[in-house]
Amino acid sequence: MPQLMRTSNPALSGDTFRAGAATYGEGMTITGAVNKTGILLIGCVATAAWTWNRFFGAATPEEAMGSIAPLVLVGGIGGFILAMVTIFKKEWSPVTAPIYALLEGLVLGGVSAMLEFRYKGIAIQAVGLTFGTLVVMLLAYRSGLIRMSDKLRLGIVAATGGIAVFYLLQFILGFFGIQFHAINSGTTLGIGFSIVVVIIAALNLVLDFDLIEQGAQYGAPKYMEWYGAFALMITLIWLYLEILRLLAKMRSRE
Repeated sequence: MPQLMRTSNPALSGDTFRAGAATYGEGMTITGAVNKTGILLIGCVATAAWTWNRFFGAATPEEAMGSIAPLVLVGGIGGFILAMVTIFKKEWSPVTAPIYALLEGLVLGGVSAMLEFRYKGIAIQAVGLTFGTLVVMLLAYRSGLIRMSDKLRLGIVAATGGIAVFYLLQFILGFFGIQFHAINSGTTLGIGFSIVVVIIAALNLVLDFDLIEQGAQYGAPKYMEWYGAFALMITLIWLYLEILRLLAKMRSRE
């Protein structure tokens, strides 16, 4: 029986699927997790499309911003709260995971619309690259092209943690007027940084695939299909936002 390893996704840890294994009648399956992921994606896309339409249906840019700003705020705060609840109450995931997806859709739709207004076509490019990356990483994992060694896993976790610390530090220093313009602009350094972050986010998908597969092998409880789908959504949302950010930096140089 393969040993469950840790992942840098906060929703997935080494003991995530081990807990409750073999104590419930019907167990988790990979197919079930995939189906649940599809449901969450549909919900996320639905609310994202609604926010998008509100933005472009407004008469003026000012009205557009005013119409989606509260939605983005509610989606961001609500999504964070639901994510924390789901992580600590995994058995609630059949209810909390779909709500989380709906709330995050408000954020993605608003952010995408604002960047689309400035850079035409950027949203569909980011969507295509995100799902393309998902397919490529899944194929690489299933074919054995990418093998999860302990060293690779530790490297991804450490890199992801470093990025999280940097973003947190940047957020805090922003209150004191300290900005990292070279990182956040379309400079060579800024674009290079975003490329590295996108690569790390993509590798997190492989870690998630691996852990979900092991959860199915352990016979984790059925509700963990929802939790596995929720964990994948966290990584996909992060990946999409980072790709969107990378494209915006590149377009700003044109």
